[in-house]
Amino acid sequence: MSRREFLAWQAGGLGFAAALLHGLPFSAQALAATPDLAVAVGDPGPATREAVRLLGGIGQFVKPGSRVVIKPNMSFSGPPERGSTTHPQVVRELVSLCREAKAGSVSVLDNPLGPAERCIEGIREACRLDGEDIVHAVENRRLFSAAAIADGESLKATEVMTEVLKADVLIAVPVAKSHGSTGVSLSMKGMMGLISNRGTLHRDHDLDVAIVDLASLLKPHLVVIDATRVLSSHGPGGPGLVLQPRTVIASRDMVAADALAVERFSWYGRKMNASQVSHIRLAHERKLGRMDIANLSVVEGKA
Repeated sequence: MSRREFLAWQAGGLGFAAALLHGLPFSAQALAATPDLAVAVGDPGPATREAVRLLGGIGQFVKPGSRVVIKPNMSFSGPPERGSTTHPQVVRELVSLCREAKAGSVSVLDNPLGPAERCIEGIREACRLDGEDIVHAVENRRLFSAAAIADGESLKATEVMTEVLKADVLIAVPVAKSHGSTGVSLSMKGMMGLISNRGTLHRDHDLDVAIVDLASLLKPHLVVIDATRVLSSHGPGGPGLVLQPRTVIASRDMVAADALAVERFSWYGRKMNASQVSHIRLAHERKLGRMDIANLSVVEGKA
């Protein structure tokens, strides 16, 4: 047993003992002890697995029989090196983790901006673990259902992928990249890839307000930000300056995950505060999550 394994075993034993002393279920104690954010550095697949482990493990989110939807960024057809889409190995690792947790079904879905088959081919091939095709570009309006946004300030209703509305677990897996209209495109902005008509958010609403409205409806259970490469300029499609942090960020809180990604990396050649990104600040103010990273627990590791 390595020192890391011993410390993890010891911490688990202490948590179990505390649960018994307080008469609480161990799962509740474990949840309370998990960090707000987990950060892992390494190659895409191993860093993804390590970040989820540091957050408490996939079993915190996916139960046997769960219907899971994984939402990466598959909007463009460029290679991983361009930094405009989620790395295929990050998505593959999450699919593997869900299957290890005995998920009933796993679907990888997006509504791409570019030619659908070209946009999804890299992730589709990476996720064909047993020959099953689980990666799909969802564009047909018949595959979307109307959804009211009860807490929407500007966007009051939209059409969401029916499969997402039926899912037990939604996992957001955006790539970390810049965006000409919103500053950055991370997990909250990425939820636009689950609706049928994203154009109306650009044309008919304040985009940042509409993103927050949508985030009040679509709340991922797990957020995994692929910052193995960061497209720090000329996003969302690039080409632009691509940083190589080799980092994966995981959290239950999409606002916190996005805020940490903003503050950890450089954008357009400079450092930024999360409050400078309007939709992150608005989401924090509307209590959809927290951007005050200094007051959150962050655990870090290497894969």
